[in-house]
Amino acid sequence: MTADTQRFALIIVGDEILSGKRADKHLPRIIELLGARGLSLSRAEYVGDDPALITDALRRAFAGGEVVFSTGGIGATPDDHTRQCAAAALGVPLALHPEAERLIRERMQDTAREQGVPYEPDRADNVHRLNMGVFPEGASIIPNPYNKIPGFSVGDVHFVPGFPVMAWPMVEWVLDNRYGHLASVGARVERSVIVFGSMEATLTPLMERIERDFAGIKVFSLPSVDHPQYGRHIELGVKGEPAPALAAYAELLAGLRAHGSELGPELVR
Repeated sequence: MTADTQRFALIIVGDEILSGKRADKHLPRIIELLGARGLSLSRAEYVGDDPALITDALRRAFAGGEVVFSTGGIGATPDDHTRQCAAAALGVPLALHPEAERLIRERMQDTAREQGVPYEPDRADNVHRLNMGVFPEGASIIPNPYNKIPGFSVGDVHFVPGFPVMAWPMVEWVLDNRYGHLASVGARVERSVIVFGSMEATLTPLMERIERDFAGIKVFSLPSVDHPQYGRHIELGVKGEPAPALAAYAELLAGLRAHGSELGPELVR
C-alpha cells in the first residue's frame, strides 16, 4: 500500500458525543495528525453506546481493508462495550493480555505509592481494573504514555481511550510505528482560488477534465452563500502531489479565465 491507496477511517464511540454533553475533539485532531504525515482521513463515523451498533461498525471495519482508529468505550464500566463488541465482531473470545496485565498492575502499584497506601492486588477494585486489559484473543497492545493502561490493535483496527490526552499520543504511536513507511511529510499540496459569479454546474465540465487529464489529482469545490469576507462564492481547487498538482492548478486557472469567471484570492494549504 502507498499513501495514495491506503485509506484511513475513524470511529468515535460514545453517547456523550451524540447527546451533545461533550463536543468531539477527535475528528479535527486525527485529521491534523494524519495531515502532518502526508496522509488523509477517508471517512468518520459516530456510534452511541449501543453494543449492536458498535459491533456492526467494527465488523465493517475489520472487513473493510482500511486503517481504522476507534476511540472510546474500552474502559471497564458498564457503559463501555467496545472491547466486547470487537471480540463479537471478530468471532473470537476475550482474554486477559499478559503485557496489558503487567502494565495495569504496574499502574496500580504506582497509584498506591502516590497515595501512600499498600498495594493490594487481590482487593476487589484492583481485580476489576484488570478488565481493562481483557482484549480480543490475538490482539497486540498500544502503549499509553499517560497512565500505562494500554489500548489494543487487531490487524489494522486500533482501539484507544476516549480521553484526548491519552488517545492522541497513542494514535501517533500507531502511525509512526505501524505506518511510518506511508508518511510523506509535505508530499501533497492544495491550491485553490475564490471564484465569484459562477455556478458549480457550469464549472463541472472543467473539473471533470482536470481530473481526467491529471492522474492522482482531486478537484474540490466548496460553495458558500454567506461567507463573512467573500460573500457568495465558490472555492475551487486541486490537491495532490506537488508537480502534477501545480500543473493541474495552472490548467484550472486557465480554464476559469477562458470561462470568463471572476477570480479572487488564491489560497495555499
